[in-house]
Amino acid sequence: MSLAEVLAVLAFIRRHVPIISLTGLAALCVAVLYLITAVPTFTAKALLIVNSKGNLVDAAATSTVVESQIGIMKSEAIASAVIEKLGLAQDPEFATGQSSGTISRLLGWTKPETEASAVRYAVERFERRLSAKRVGPTYLVEITFESRDPDRAAQILNAVAEKYITRQLDTASLQDERWVKDRLNELSARALAAQTALADYRKNPKEPADSAATIDELVAAAETTRSAYDNFRRVLRKTEATQQQSSPVFEASLVTGALPPLRASWPRPRNVLGIALGGGLLLGIIVAVLRDLFDGRIRASRLEQRLSVEEGRTERPLPDAVRPDHQSEASANVTPVRLTGSG
Repeated sequence: MSLAEVLAVLAFIRRHVPIISLTGLAALCVAVLYLITAVPTFTAKALLIVNSKGNLVDAAATSTVVESQIGIMKSEAIASAVIEKLGLAQDPEFATGQSSGTISRLLGWTKPETEASAVRYAVERFERRLSAKRVGPTYLVEITFESRDPDRAAQILNAVAEKYITRQLDTASLQDERWVKDRLNELSARALAAQTALADYRKNPKEPADSAATIDELVAAAETTRSAYDNFRRVLRKTEATQQQSSPVFEASLVTGALPPLRASWPRPRNVLGIALGGGLLLGIIVAVLRDLFDGRIRASRLEQRLSVEEGRTERPLPDAVRPDHQSEASANVTPVRLTGSG
């Protein structure tokens, strides 16, 4: 930028200092009013780790798996479980406003509110306030939740982590399920009891006439129970192998629980005031530029009108009676009249 351009810019700013200052001051006043009336928002944070039992050597596969777990954390199932546990559907922060709901129903935009629709509205607001992201190329996931109450934000976020970890434990592996262990114990006990009954009867038969039939029944029962136990173990191993090949099993745990935040995440006075001041000054400069352009056009139009008027006066022919040469000829042709008086 040359010296002439710098001087032109400084002259422009000096010329429009009142406008630029006024718009900047007005923007600051609006920002201060916003800071006074705005409801502060607090953001609670928690850190989870998702350990995979599978062998994931590919970075892309690891990223895909972790992102899928993030999707589960932000899913509607987790949100609904937390809302039901903490009763957020009746919380004013998540419930639908009465006035807006009434107007929407009158205009036909929404249906009359029911218990199910109230839960749906709460889920929508819940999902907008919950966020989760992966921490670098690791298995760590940071989850955050925004609320007007810092204690409430931490409580909700801890409930989200708890529901997610519980869900992962419930669906981690069939071998870890209690009913699987109970079923194995039950089948094993039946097979052992049948074998024991058969062995005891062979040692001490009661009646020779019925011994053959009884032995056949006991053998069939022992074989049936043993076959049921073996088949269940075979299906269980096959299911576990299929799960390990199709998708890795995860162990999710909470690294850092959520604590009530000490400061509001929004609004931040410095950011709001800085944005307002910068926007106000920029708006003032734009107004000044538009004003210069408008004044320039007005001055140009006035100058054109003045030049056109002057050119019209110069080029317009004068009447013969008014021309100077005709005046001289007329004065030359006039005969002087001598006035004489009598007496």
